[in-house]
Amino acid sequence: MHPAPSVILFSVFSGMGFGLLAFLGFGFVQAAGWIAFLWWGLGYGLAVIGLLAASFHLGNPKNALKAFSQWRTSWLSREAWASVATLLLLAPMALSDWLGLGLWRGFGCLGAVLALVTVFTTAMIYTQIKAVPRWHHWSTPLVFLAFALTGGAVLAGLAVAQVLLAGLVALLLLVWRIGDGQFARAGQSMNTATGLQGEISVFERGHTAGNYLLREMIYVVGRKHAAKLRGLSLVLVGPLPALVLALSGLAVWGFAVAALLHLIGALMVRWLFFAQAEHVVGLYYGAR
Repeated sequence: MHPAPSVILFSVFSGMGFGLLAFLGFGFVQAAGWIAFLWWGLGYGLAVIGLLAASFHLGNPKNALKAFSQWRTSWLSREAWASVATLLLLAPMALSDWLGLGLWRGFGCLGAVLALVTVFTTAMIYTQIKAVPRWHHWSTPLVFLAFALTGGAVLAGLAVAQVLLAGLVALLLLVWRIGDGQFARAGQSMNTATGLQGEISVFERGHTAGNYLLREMIYVVGRKHAAKLRGLSLVLVGPLPALVLALSGLAVWGFAVAALLHLIGALMVRWLFFAQAEHVVGLYYGAR
C-alpha cells in the first residue's frame, strides 16, 4: 500500500495523543495548575493534529463531515464519533486539574476508556480489510494500542514506560514474523484472483498508463531496504529511549529525549506498516 504521509502522521500523532489522554484521564499523572494545562494541552494537541492530518488524505477534506453518518457500518465513522466523544468528555477533567475544581475522577476514567476505544477503532479501519492479509489479523489492533500506551506513558513521564518500551519491541518482532507469512497463508494467487486453473502469469498489462490501483494499492519495498528500516526503527522505538531514561534517572529531560526518539521510530514503523502491506489486487499486475 502507498504510505501516504498524512495517514502516517494521523495514526502516529493521534495514537500518542490519545494514549497520553488515557493516562491523564485515569489519574496516573498527578498535576495541577499550569503544569496540568501543558500536559493536557499536549495530549489534546497531538490528538487533534493527528485527526486533522487524516482529512488531507481525502479527495475533498469537506467530506470529513460525512464520515459521521456511517457509524453503523464504517469503522472510520465509529472512530470519528469516538474521538469527538473522548475529547468532549475529558474536557471537564482537564479544566478540573488545571483550575483545581476537584471534579470526580470517574469522568476522567470514562474518557480514558474512550480514548483507548478510539485507538482501537483506528486500528480496525485496517484490520477489517481482507484484501490486505498482513493487516487482517488480531495483531493489528494490539500493535496500535501498544504504541498508544507506550507513547502515552513516555509523554506522561511514568516509570512504567521502560517496561512498555521493552514489551513493544518484543511485540513488533512477533508481528513482523507473523505478517511476513500472512499473504502466503491467505492462499491468494493468480489462480484465486482470476478463477483459472493451471500455471498462470501476466503476459502484458491491460493498459500502459498508471491508475489509482497502481498508485495506491501497489507499493513494493526491497527486502534489504525493509530489513535496514526495521532494524533502525526497532532501536529508535524501544531500546534507545529506554537507555536514555535509564541514564537520565527518569529525569524530565530524559523523558523529553526518549519521547522524540520514540516518535521518530514510531513514524518509521508506521511507514513500514503501509509500505509492506500486500494488497491482493497486485496479483492482477504480477506484483505479488
